[in-house]
Amino acid sequence: MVDLGSGCLVDFNTLGLPGEPKASDYIDSGVDLITFSGDKLLGGPQSGIIAGKKALLQRICENPLKRALRVDSMTLAALAEVLKLYRHPETLTETLPTLRQLTRPVADIEAQANRLCAELARHLPAPFTAAVTPCRSQIGSGALPVETLPSFAITVTSSSGRDRDLRRLAEALRRLPRPVIGRTHDGALILDLRCLDDAETCFLQQLPQLEGALAC
Repeated sequence: MVDLGSGCLVDFNTLGLPGEPKASDYIDSGVDLITFSGDKLLGGPQSGIIAGKKALLQRICENPLKRALRVDSMTLAALAEVLKLYRHPETLTETLPTLRQLTRPVADIEAQANRLCAELARHLPAPFTAAVTPCRSQIGSGALPVETLPSFAITVTSSSGRDRDLRRLAEALRRLPRPVIGRTHDGALILDLRCLDDAETCFLQQLPQLEGALAC
């Protein structure tokens, strides 16, 4: 029995991503049972999946713990819809948000960063300044905890040099109706844009509220 952590169902090398063994590779090599997450790399709802030899799966299903630990019908329905997307691997990078974000072209992220940075700067009071900088997006997800991808970010710094200014800004961003989550590093608040799909609703429309929160 092998716990994979994240369930990878496609060949990441063909997508230009760091290599990760597929769930089927373990089954083909003779492993009796594998366990992996339905979320993370697979891209579905938070859940746990057990796969492997039919006889062993039947024993698991008959165990009383199976009833106590089973997921609900809504989770099963969501997972089923995500798995249907894998029937068409040629379109996965368009239909599955996880893979769409992981394979997003760096040039697209840079163009978005340049457009949004100017708008954010207009709503930031002194002592904040914003700039577009290259960064590395950390994949994480258990199976690829330290692998990174090239990306671009809006980096906000404070001319005062006070950490509390950045903490105040980070808190104001998190308190928006659609929270914006950044990370602080070397005296800057970094907003990696790799996973920002709807920039208009999730970012631009909220900036006036951010300006008001920082003025308090």
